[in-house]
Amino acid sequence: TSGLLIIAKNDAAHNILAEQIKLHSFTREYRAVNCGRFKEPSGTVDAPIGRSKYDRKKMCVTQQNSKRAVTHYEVIEEFGQYSMLKFRLETGRTHQIRVHFAYIGHPLAGDDLYGGSTEDICCQALHCGLLCFREPLTGKEITVTSPLRDDIQKLIEKEG
Repeated sequence: TSGLLIIAKNDAAHNILAEQIKLHSFTREYRAVNCGRFKEPSGTVDAPIGRSKYDRKKMCVTQQNSKRAVTHYEVIEEFGQYSMLKFRLETGRTHQIRVHFAYIGHPLAGDDLYGGSTEDICCQALHCGLLCFREPLTGKEITVTSPLRDDIQKLIEKEG
């Protein structure tokens, strides 16, 4: 996954940021190129995620030893055999977007771990493009953005 990442400088800042995530006041917006076209222009995947009992490197949708996972999505554009989506995470599980969209039959382009086509891109086409949160010391709202990486942009232009 490319794009933005936040790192707390100390435990106090970490706790404040973690609380914002828990209260859903920390916004994380991702964009991805997914395989296939979607029937609905937007929706929510609400399916529990836990570690795969067949492959320790993978997570999966399962009822056993899992935690609730919720991903909201919106189709931005469809082109060729792909769709560009925007995601907002309600929860933050390991590989959440990758697992949820492989589960519903639309894996990320380039995601060889979860079954996405790798013929048009070298690695998973997932990018964190926006973070919005309150700065732990001042409480000031901070919004940061990051443009799509070049290989994702080239895939869109090639297929579009």
